[in-house]
Amino acid sequence: MAELNREFQRRQRDTYKKRNQSLFMYSAATIIFAVGFTYAAVPLYRAFCSATGFSGTPLTDPSRFEPSRLVPAYLDPSTNRPAKRIRVTFNADASDAIPWTFTPQQKEIYVLPGETALAFYTAKNKSDRDIIGIATYNVAPDRIAPYFAKVECFCFEEQKLIAGEEVDLPIFFFIDSDVLDDPSVKDVDDVVLSYTFFSARRNPKNGQLEPDTDLSKYQVGKDL
Repeated sequence: MAELNREFQRRQRDTYKKRNQSLFMYSAATIIFAVGFTYAAVPLYRAFCSATGFSGTPLTDPSRFEPSRLVPAYLDPSTNRPAKRIRVTFNADASDAIPWTFTPQQKEIYVLPGETALAFYTAKNKSDRDIIGIATYNVAPDRIAPYFAKVECFCFEEQKLIAGEEVDLPIFFFIDSDVLDDPSVKDVDDVVLSYTFFSARRNPKNGQLEPDTDLSKYQVGKDL
């Protein structure tokens, strides 16, 4: 009987040991996944916004840039009347923490749906040291964002300006002609494209450069 009890206790200990090992492995895997997802959250969110136009983020999905889509729509298919041009105005801001001037070279551009347009901003480093900056962007009103596509843009890319340097920064974009089929944006005649430059900092956890600020304090991804 004593031998049977010892065998039973041994098997019970082995069972608890295996159960604890399984629980430890599961917990470790969960923590690793959570940490990895946290590191990837910003780029994943940025990719999601760029692909869907969420929160006023202009589209950057390259599948939208097929030649057949980059054709001005001269007629509105719903009315068979000439399509109206949409006024795109440009806004530029620089945070107080970065000693740059940042301005659009043009006040506005009028474009037809499907028509490509090229615009420029100018940034100048007014300090006596080299500085890396990063620009965030959004488009307003929010509901036009799914149709505002950027073919080429300087946003979220590091821009290093040496002391006193001035550069021209291009933005190549179009408003998708599908906008003509969406009743929710039929009344949109004016679009505002906004950029804000911040000094850059390197994230100590993942090494990525990111704006050196709390973006929640700015009109980033929000209707103006």
